[in-house]
Amino acid sequence: MKVWQDSHIQMLLEGESEQALFEHLQTMTRALGFEYCAYGFRVPFPLTNPNIVTFNNYPEAWQLCYQERGYLAVDPTVKHALRSSLPLLWSDDVFGSSRDFWEEARSFGLEIGWAQPYHGPQGTIGLLTLARSSETLGEKELRDKMQKMAWLSQVAHIGMSRCLLPKLMPETGVMLTSREIEVLRWTAEGKTSIEIADILRVSKRTVDFHVNNAIEKLGVNNKTSAAIRAAMLGFLS
Repeated sequence: MKVWQDSHIQMLLEGESEQALFEHLQTMTRALGFEYCAYGFRVPFPLTNPNIVTFNNYPEAWQLCYQERGYLAVDPTVKHALRSSLPLLWSDDVFGSSRDFWEEARSFGLEIGWAQPYHGPQGTIGLLTLARSSETLGEKELRDKMQKMAWLSQVAHIGMSRCLLPKLMPETGVMLTSREIEVLRWTAEGKTSIEIADILRVSKRTVDFHVNNAIEKLGVNNKTSAAIRAAMLGFLS
């Protein structure tokens, strides 16, 4: 296992771009006995419609179908990834609520699959899927490959985060001062500027100054949004 990791980890963690990283993921996918590889990366903002980036080498006709029919919204593996970090083996039961989706995927040769979500820091979620058109994924193969597939999902997420976060969520590079964090923490507790000023023994004007600085740094419109965003980014922990 360690030799296998060492031979791939540098490329996964230091790839020049997300596309280069995905190309290496495809190579590793084939080495593990799968034809297809898909990777999805989700950031928590905007809250009403979080940004999602996907990469896959599925048949082009299936990619087009998936996009045109809005299957991302009904894909059971995606729904699973949003609420769990456990691996998921494709089965009729998994796709029971989306029979049309399942039958159509199988018509394009997507018969056997395994998906591993990864919940990273700052609210990010990754989903690695390995799939093939034949040969059932049995218990012995799962035992032999589970550790490698789980490791691959984690390292892929770290590598993709490095490439994608500056583009999709530039707030991750923000540096808040200790005072800005302090006033946002109290704001998140529902305290007004006057109440925070009393707690910190400073003027309301000073509190508002720090709040406004945080609002500007985080790229939001008001102090409530600033507190929410700071909390989701882990600044208030």
